[in-house]
Amino acid sequence: MHHPTLCAVAVALLSALPGAQAGLYSKKSPVLQVDAKNYDRLIAKSNHTSIVEFYAPWCGHCKNLQPAYEKAAKNLAGIAKVAAVDCDDDANKQFCGQMGVQGFPTLKIVRPKKGGGKPMVQDYNGERTASGIVEAVVQAMNNHVVKVEDKSLDKFLDDKKDSPKALLFTDKGTTSSLLKSIAIDFLDVIPVGQVRNTQAKAVEKFGITKFPTLILLPGGDAPAVTYDGELKKEALVTFLSQAGAPNPDPAPAKGNSAKKEKKAEKKTEKKAEKKAESKASSAESSATAESEPEVPTQEAPVIINKALPIPTINSQEKLIKECLTTKSHTCVLAFVSNSESESAKKALDSLAQLYFKYAQGKRNLFPFYEVPTSIDGVAPLLNALDLTNEVEIIAINARRGWWRRFEGADFAHTTVESWIDAIRMGEGSKKKLPEGIVAISVEQPTPATPEPEADPTAADTPDGTKAVTSEEPTPLTPEESATKVPSESSETEATDPTPEAETAAEHDEL
Repeated sequence: MHHPTLCAVAVALLSALPGAQAGLYSKKSPVLQVDAKNYDRLIAKSNHTSIVEFYAPWCGHCKNLQPAYEKAAKNLAGIAKVAAVDCDDDANKQFCGQMGVQGFPTLKIVRPKKGGGKPMVQDYNGERTASGIVEAVVQAMNNHVVKVEDKSLDKFLDDKKDSPKALLFTDKGTTSSLLKSIAIDFLDVIPVGQVRNTQAKAVEKFGITKFPTLILLPGGDAPAVTYDGELKKEALVTFLSQAGAPNPDPAPAKGNSAKKEKKAEKKTEKKAEKKAESKASSAESSATAESEPEVPTQEAPVIINKALPIPTINSQEKLIKECLTTKSHTCVLAFVSNSESESAKKALDSLAQLYFKYAQGKRNLFPFYEVPTSIDGVAPLLNALDLTNEVEIIAINARRGWWRRFEGADFAHTTVESWIDAIRMGEGSKKKLPEGIVAISVEQPTPATPEPEADPTAADTPDGTKAVTSEEPTPLTPEESATKVPSESSETEATDPTPEAETAAEHDEL
């Protein structure tokens, strides 16, 4: 015979155990916990780009992803949002269905629409690694930083002359994710511009002697204020805040929305208390019907099939690491001197569309990179390959010592796709790489996985490439519809993500 008091105590103790609480991520996790009620406020209405994982705690793939996902969250802290939704929670099941979740884990990048409106939502099908996730989110960030040159300096300064502005003087040709995030924080409050060290008029006007240097123009006739502190997010925001308050994120609920939110929170708390009392009292009282938590009506998200920009290589070190060592596989590199030119935009868009097409089909394809010609080490490479145009696209395989130039009449999508397909099929001639282009790869202290044997008939054919593949999500059970996520399912054995070497965060500096 079971003693009712002992049963009640046991239930209470089990309820207090950490394992009894659903969810993979603890309150101390850098991953933002999101649910059906606060998704709209925390993610959909945020000015910042987010990546959201839809998961179930019992899913093996989700558990394997957890360390990499938390690492990505740490690296993107202050830059973008890394969030997670527990689809096994009854209160979130309908919402997960509305978001098109059909397996676990499902990752979606949510990017604010410039000018306002519903955010753009796109599935993330890239590598399930911290670096892969970080790179994709950074590439998806909106860029509100104004490129200021000598010829456009006066226009930038005279626009709303009495309002504050900020200018970063830098020797880099690209905009850092940190500066992008600051421009987002101060969107419609303080316009943020970026000036290259090559703009002599602007550099001389403000007496800039070192790079990077950030100056604040308070507005009107007030003199410029030069920032001399640590180039970190929190310190930079504090400096700019003296001229204008940054946008709150998440935006505070207003009026009736705030009252409804508070009312919903109290209602949830009361239901939780009643449920605990019900469990602890007796079997009879626990049988009392409890109404299910009310899921608020969500606006249908804008889920688009749109390609994200291809990743950008911003340093000589990364270029060598990804594509120019004796172990590097095939890379497609787009060298651009000005990413805002029409030809550059067309070339980069064609590559992005093509890569997206293959990613959607889950087909292996070598990586594509944008490479600004202004970074160190690029000029000698271009000279060695005799590349002189404003935009140059090449395929290069350092391990096998060949390269091939795109020589189409234009950068139309179909033209670029035909060129890529020819490389994939081993068609067309390839050129031998000049001496001194390929760097010797540094051996890691741990033994590397043996490389597969090369195809004996493919001496001139692109080999197995460094493909961006995604781990297949754990499927939902057949009994569940697309709009309802199951609470339990037979789980397939998950594959652990490839461990990554520990590296310092690259996105917290100007």
